[in-house]
Amino acid sequence: MTASLSDVEASALAAVDESAIARLLLELLVVPSVTGSAAESEVQHVLARHLKRMDLDVDLWSMNLPELRDHPRFPGSEAPRTEAWGLVGGTVPQGDGPTLILQGHVDVVPSGDLARWEGDPFRPRVTGDVVHARGACDMKAGVVAILAALAAIREAGARLRGQVSAHFVVSEEDGGLGAFGTLQRGHTGDACIITEPTSGAVMTANAGALTFRIQVPGRATHGSTRYVGVSAIDAYLPIHRALARLEARRNLGADPLMSEYPIPYPLSVGTVHSGDWASSVPDLLVAEGRLGVRLGEDPAQARTELEACVAEACAADPWLRSHPATVTWPGGQFASGRLPAGHPLAAHVADAHADVTGGPRPSERGAPYGSDLRLYSGAGIPTLQYGPGDVRLAHGPQEQVRVSEIVTVTRALVLATLRTVGTK
Repeated sequence: MTASLSDVEASALAAVDESAIARLLLELLVVPSVTGSAAESEVQHVLARHLKRMDLDVDLWSMNLPELRDHPRFPGSEAPRTEAWGLVGGTVPQGDGPTLILQGHVDVVPSGDLARWEGDPFRPRVTGDVVHARGACDMKAGVVAILAALAAIREAGARLRGQVSAHFVVSEEDGGLGAFGTLQRGHTGDACIITEPTSGAVMTANAGALTFRIQVPGRATHGSTRYVGVSAIDAYLPIHRALARLEARRNLGADPLMSEYPIPYPLSVGTVHSGDWASSVPDLLVAEGRLGVRLGEDPAQARTELEACVAEACAADPWLRSHPATVTWPGGQFASGRLPAGHPLAAHVADAHADVTGGPRPSERGAPYGSDLRLYSGAGIPTLQYGPGDVRLAHGPQEQVRVSEIVTVTRALVLATLRTVGTK
């Protein structure tokens, strides 16, 4: 750590409670807050109690789902839900400084095949410094870092010129309803740090991701006379090959921020469903997947390219020419987002990380996945991502995070926050 810290910075760093960080992480991980579940709402109320204990101004509200879904800029959703809770906790500004948002999502993806886990995914397993559980790195570790940073700043008695506002949101995994509803409620700021897992890097851009559905028709018949029918599975194959060619074209000349990824903007088919009887030729195949959106690309253009790709594949196939596949766009629709070039937030975070680790400034790069970053940047709020955990372990049965990494990020958030909003 450098020796150029102010007294208030040194006091706030000294107030970071490492044991409290570990306890809070375990408390949050046992709440199975799968996106769209009742526990997604439950964890918001748990977090609200923590914010209230810090004497923050807390806004906990039930979102008007029909109103949000009818909004022309609604970002889309996939998980069914009958309720969604927003949660914001803010400090009281003591001057005319800026407002910094610290944002994290509370929802997690489902566990998947339980046989691949060592134990219950929602009963955290601790091995030394490592905590294994669903949501450990994506992204309850980041949520804990926000709470711990706020607690340390409060414990140090720092008088802030500006305001710090914690946004805890639901539904990030399936589209961004929570962030969208929070912004629509009027909670805004001058800059935003989202504590998604970045392995210590500063992510100043996000690619987008659009959920697509392709329905391919066939002609049903008995399996013993398959030659008089047309299998929807066979009909889909030329479309699948065309999608692979589309992915290759769309990844030519990627932005330098995305250059380290083998495929910066992946096109992936995630589910394929066809047929309802083993001895019947299937008359329908439904394929769903995600289309990566390039940095700065209009999502409408990305949709047009995929639709044209499917149409061209159909035109070249004797069956599909007269029975074309259809493309629709259900679920999450993530545009790309980017921190404006030269914005000081990136330097504040990078310098803070270097100061607390005593090492070099972290690298700056883009992320190949969609996130809430595009909603905040789309609302005119300069936003980046910096948080604990390795995203490569997210959504899988080996999901884990190191407590020491949460502590490092917490300390960096403390410094970045104090330097962004200013102290008196």
